Amino acid sequence: MTIRLPRRGVHSALRDFLHSEAAGGIVLIAAAVCAMIVANLPATAHAYEAFLHHRTGPVLAGALGPMTVHLWINDGLMALFFLLVGLEIKREFVDGRLASADRRRLPFIAAAAGMAVPALVFLVVAGAEPGLQPGWAIPAATDIAFAIGVLALLGSRIPSALKLLLTTVAIVDDMGAVAIIAVAYTDSIQVFSLAGAALALIVLYVLNRRKVMALWPYLLVGAALWLFVLQSGIHATIAGVLTAMLIPIRPSPGAPDDATSPLHRLEHRLHPWVAFAIVPLFGFANAGVSLAGATIATLAEPLVLGIALGLFLGKQLGIFAAIWGADRLGIARRPNGVSWAQIYGMTLVAGIGFTMSLFIGGLAFADAALIERVKIGVLAGSIASALAGIVVLVACGRPHAAR
Repeated sequence: MTIRLPRRGVHSALRDFLHSEAAGGIVLIAAAVCAMIVANLPATAHAYEAFLHHRTGPVLAGALGPMTVHLWINDGLMALFFLLVGLEIKREFVDGRLASADRRRLPFIAAAAGMAVPALVFLVVAGAEPGLQPGWAIPAATDIAFAIGVLALLGSRIPSALKLLLTTVAIVDDMGAVAIIAVAYTDSIQVFSLAGAALALIVLYVLNRRKVMALWPYLLVGAALWLFVLQSGIHATIAGVLTAMLIPIRPSPGAPDDATSPLHRLEHRLHPWVAFAIVPLFGFANAGVSLAGATIATLAEPLVLGIALGLFLGKQLGIFAAIWGADRLGIARRPNGVSWAQIYGMTLVAGIGFTMSLFIGGLAFADAALIERVKIGVLAGSIASALAGIVVLVACGRPHAAR
């Protein structure tokens, strides 16, 4: 339930985030299930593929050719998803749970290990196979909406401190995923377009320094930045994060968000659209993998197995070991009132990679057959992580006491 305070006029973005992210996660789950059904029914499978690859035009980047429905979703609408990710990251660093070094320590340690270990697991399982090495980052990402949605299904038995820990770890995880996309999945650079992107960033910086509080100039220049980045060879969604970093924020520590803060205003307006429309649409467009010809043996294929084990084993091993080690060494403490069993259940849920994993998989491979195997691996690892996490967290019950 959202609490509004008259003095501020805008409610807490964190409360909004947890509420709508949970509900949006459930919608995302439904969209993914629908995609799987439609992609595997003989009556609808062809129409599903034809719709996604329908050419709408225009040609915005020569390397991409005419825009299709799939490109508009993955390169266009997902830029708004990354804009929201950037806004959430900036808010947490300036005005939220990551605003101090003490609060940043545990999420950063956990997220770093939770990205490195899955990547290592993937390389151990699939790295020796020719052409599969580019997929190393696929199991490194956690899907915030899906993971929070799973916790929401468990209701009040999950302490709020555990939800907040998962949220902050996933936000830091998103930072790492954005960096990976920008650095590891950029093949060639168009210098002229990159110069245009740099000019757009300078304009955004000047607007920020001049304390322009209207949102429309930032969004207008941000759209130009998106086009230049799309044409440059760097994935266009990075423009969303860069734009977010330069939108002004008025900190309001210990209180609901400041109604005059451009970042808070945009985040509140954008979040419902992303949670309930853009991310579910992305899930519907990318989760529809045909299982025709797939058998149990498919799960043992190096690419599928590497992704599935990276998400299911790598995430839980990396995050749990990092939190346990940091707590034992006194570097950072686990939240009060959260048991180690609940921490372990949370690390399992963090193995749900869905949105970001599918997104990175589409960047890592151009071969349609490999992308289909990526989808199977992501779905297998994410479903196993979700089910195991639910079992562990239900068995834990409510925490009996704090530390």
